[in-house]
Amino acid sequence: MIKIICIGKIKEKYLADAIKDYKKRLKKYTKVNVVELENVTKNSSSDLEKEKKEIQKHIDKKDYVITLEIDGKELTSIEFAKKIEETIMINSNITFIIGGSDGLHEDIKKRSNFPLSFSKMTFPHQLFRVILLEQIYRAFKIINNETYHK
Repeated sequence: MIKIICIGKIKEKYLADAIKDYKKRLKKYTKVNVVELENVTKNSSSDLEKEKKEIQKHIDKKDYVITLEIDGKELTSIEFAKKIEETIMINSNITFIIGGSDGLHEDIKKRSNFPLSFSKMTFPHQLFRVILLEQIYRAFKIINNETYHK
């Protein structure tokens, strides 16, 4: 199972539609659960602490946690697919965490099994969910030796 924990709600219909589409495509390969948490940060450490506690409520002890961090390891799509495939063999629950605009609390980063970065660039958090789901879908296509556009 793939779980994506993210801060903030999707407001734009076109992004919600894209997320729904990728979740539908992924049903062929795995169950996907997107957990949207309220964005509480206003640039204070106590607000980041609140987000941390909310995130932790949705992480199971057995989950393999991949945090999305600007300083994480960058992978190609093929390397990402290999990472997903290897992880699923050992642990069937992969949880991705997308923090809010202030990033992730240090305790969440410490809980991470693998810090991942898609780029040194900054992406809108709502759009990034679509990008992540697309890359997860692409990974399953690669794992299953199925064609997918480049």
